[in-house]
Amino acid sequence: MTFASVRIITDDVDRLAAFYERVTGQTAVRPAPVFAQFSGPGATLAIASPATVAMLGDALAPAANRSVIVEFEVDDVEAEFARLEPELTDIVLPPSTMPWGNRSALFRDPDGNLVNLFSRPAG
Repeated sequence: MTFASVRIITDDVDRLAAFYERVTGQTAVRPAPVFAQFSGPGATLAIASPATVAMLGDALAPAANRSVIVEFEVDDVEAEFARLEPELTDIVLPPSTMPWGNRSALFRDPDGNLVNLFSRPAG
């Protein structure tokens, strides 16, 4: 089995894709107006309109998540947080050291999904 991606369903693909373009420094691949994706060495983050999952009925609800964290490993949490902070509207945790040693900064994307920028301890 190969892990393929995590997909966020949103009512505003353009807004969320633009947000993650700023976070990742990548330009989203946009094969259709209702879909965007970011691929990296670890995983793919997909962003899609409810139209892409219409056959699932009400199984998905945009902007309703409070149980998943979208995580990006970075070299310097403080530098990445400082770069993004002027645009962030909901900072959950400024750069902090977690009990297990990771350095993390957590904030919400425009749909309210939790995003974690983290680095592992040296050593």
